[in-house]
Amino acid sequence: MKPRIERPRGVSVARVLVETLTIPVLLFLGLLLCFPLAFHQPQPHHAKIAVAGLTVERRVDTALRREDRDGFDVTAVADARDARRAVLDRDAVAGFAATDGHAVLYVAKANGSALEQALAKGFTQLAAHDHQKLTVTDVAPTVGKDGPGTTLVYFGIAWNVPGYILATTLLRAVTFTRRRKLITIAGAAGLFSVVGFLVGAGLGFFPDDPKTLAIAFLLTTAVATFSLGMAPFVKHFFPLAGLGLYVVLSVPSSGLVPVQLLPRFFQGLHTVMPLGNAVDALRGVLYFDGAGVLKPVLVLCAWIAAGTALLGLDALRHRTAAGRRAQDEQEDVPEPPVEDPSVEAPAPTALPVRPHHFGEPLPMLEGTVRDTGQEPVHHAAVTVMDAGGRQLVRTTTNARGEYAVSGLPEGYISVVASHPGRAPLVHQKLLQSGVAIRADFTLHDRRNRTPVGSGAEHAGPRHARHGS
Repeated sequence: MKPRIERPRGVSVARVLVETLTIPVLLFLGLLLCFPLAFHQPQPHHAKIAVAGLTVERRVDTALRREDRDGFDVTAVADARDARRAVLDRDAVAGFAATDGHAVLYVAKANGSALEQALAKGFTQLAAHDHQKLTVTDVAPTVGKDGPGTTLVYFGIAWNVPGYILATTLLRAVTFTRRRKLITIAGAAGLFSVVGFLVGAGLGFFPDDPKTLAIAFLLTTAVATFSLGMAPFVKHFFPLAGLGLYVVLSVPSSGLVPVQLLPRFFQGLHTVMPLGNAVDALRGVLYFDGAGVLKPVLVLCAWIAAGTALLGLDALRHRTAAGRRAQDEQEDVPEPPVEDPSVEAPAPTALPVRPHHFGEPLPMLEGTVRDTGQEPVHHAAVTVMDAGGRQLVRTTTNARGEYAVSGLPEGYISVVASHPGRAPLVHQKLLQSGVAIRADFTLHDRRNRTPVGSGAEHAGPRHARHGS
């Protein structure tokens, strides 16, 4: 007989579809909008230019505004040396000096070759208009294997996304305290930073500077700590929050396209996102003699502090809730753990029996435990085992004798209900994908010689019942 699909009471097919599609649709829209807007036809937006001499500065500012009103922010400096120094100090992306028939443009390939080319093109046209020969001088060249000046972004992504994945795996480490989880994050971040540095410096993708280790460590720690801290608050939207923060918003604003060529929205994101700040700090350490490193390092530390504060707030919330439960015990099953379906398959989990909340796992197995007088049995133990006798999950019934379980594997399972002073009862069930089943029990007093095995059950194939 074909098993009948039963859905939890009050949950419609439309609602299940909405819950299933919400996160993929929002991520799709985020990727669809953010990536093309950031990477399609990049052009300067408020790129800072230092020009030697007030007279030349006015002429250059007028010419650049004529071509693009919001493309450049031009400021005057004393001479060519100060224009060059402004680029090295990261106060400007380019410096310009012109004398007689010759002009010099100071740029930094470490900021990205796309920006260097855009600046060279614009100022070549400007110099030609003034009948000047332009010389382009790179004051911060990258290593030979980093021609586009974007390799640091790739290493940043390698230290960024695994931090989020690390947090998702630590959510399932239920035997770890918060302190032990933070220690694990620190250890993993240290390992990632060392391995990444050895690969990058060893293969010549960036200069051999050990300060890279500290920035890589801060990036992974910031992402993992904040992710772990926000998980209890965003709950089942954790995949959306994590992928949205660390992929949809971070990658377009990371510097893969030079920040000065991005629209203002992504430039603003760059100033606050951990990946963009880490890339800024790495460039400052490796190519600009430490210039401009303090601010991005402080931003990374702020992410770590925010994540730690969220963990502390969650701990306080749980202590308060535990105190309330001690005074008014209404629910015997804890909240289900936050699951990230983009990383792992659901694990066998006991669920609280209550009206379904948006985004929560749907029960795969549910039922009631009653006595021979059809009164609910409170605190009855319900154990689910696989075909090999291995325990999958164990829960207890609430005051109404109800229980619910999710995340079970397909195949035959055994469901055992027991209570002190009563004869335990076993039901065997066949779980199939998309089929919700029930296993209801009637437990007899051990002194009652009425044969056991009278449990009522619904859905699923014919089963065997055993009592002891």
